[in-house]
Amino acid sequence: MEYESENRLIFKDVDDFEELRAMNQELTFSAMKESFQKRELPFSEEKFTSLGLLNPEDKQFTNLAWLLSDQCQHTLKIAVFAGEDKSIFKDRKEFSGSIFRQLEEGYAYLQLVNRTAGRFSGLERIDLTDYPEEALREALLNAVIHRDYSFSGSIIINANDACMEFISLGGLLAGLSKEDICNGISLPRNKKLAELCLCLKLIESYGTGIGKIYRAYTDCNQKPEFIITPNTFKVILPNRNSEPKESKKDKKTKHSCSYLPFPKEMNHGFLMEQQSSYKALSLQKKTVLSYLEEHKSMSEKELQELLQIRKTRAYLLSREMQEEGLIVIEGRGEKKVFRLKS
Repeated sequence: MEYESENRLIFKDVDDFEELRAMNQELTFSAMKESFQKRELPFSEEKFTSLGLLNPEDKQFTNLAWLLSDQCQHTLKIAVFAGEDKSIFKDRKEFSGSIFRQLEEGYAYLQLVNRTAGRFSGLERIDLTDYPEEALREALLNAVIHRDYSFSGSIIINANDACMEFISLGGLLAGLSKEDICNGISLPRNKKLAELCLCLKLIESYGTGIGKIYRAYTDCNQKPEFIITPNTFKVILPNRNSEPKESKKDKKTKHSCSYLPFPKEMNHGFLMEQQSSYKALSLQKKTVLSYLEEHKSMSEKELQELLQIRKTRAYLLSREMQEEGLIVIEGRGEKKVFRLKS
């Protein structure tokens, strides 16, 4: 073994990382045991050798055992940002321990981050999460199962109002291309880990994850992106409830999953003058405008119920819309109402 840099250990064959002897031999497996019991699978140390956790010759723990143990030092970091850039933190979490625990806890947190927005189709309210749950799940599994654990860095997940990025260390294995993986070709870097995840039914079969992510966005004009460098693999999931930034080329394209159509019957002079900028509004603001066009006025409580938001968010949103000249606010307290600006 030799060092190439401070961040990466170089082995004779990187694909043998799972099988190499773990530096730490004082390992426990409570999280792994919980994962097996949760799926009603027998857990026994007698199977450690066949699972690849013990070297069959010297009975020493392997690196795979270390990854699955409670002592695993690799981590999963999730950061949530305000707006569409990465300048203001809203929240951040770091998950450690067994990668089974990181998967469980990380996915649970992503579900909390995955907001739901409401929109109306006629009289029917339609709720849509920012990200398809299956796409979140597959992107997380891909980052954990296929990353290069010979790097010491963490898996990074960044979420803002426009998208969610999953960044894992390790590019494609030699001989594979981006087109190959999009076509379902699979050559797992961590073969024994992938086999174990298959046994636990975390994955259905090899090479299906990328296809599932694409299919989750079938009805949306915004599509996932995959950015691959020699040492990183990035999956970018677009927020289905966020208005995409349009280029000159696609300004005429209708993003059916991104914004509500401008109401044809809206004839208020000010808003008609602002029709060209209407598409730049958030989904929540468009929903409010559509409601006010039909009902003429709205109380603060009705605003909260319409958008399924709390009082503080309702206050901030109404103030923003007032400052943008979209609505007027009349009264105070329980008598406060919102109307379209004429």
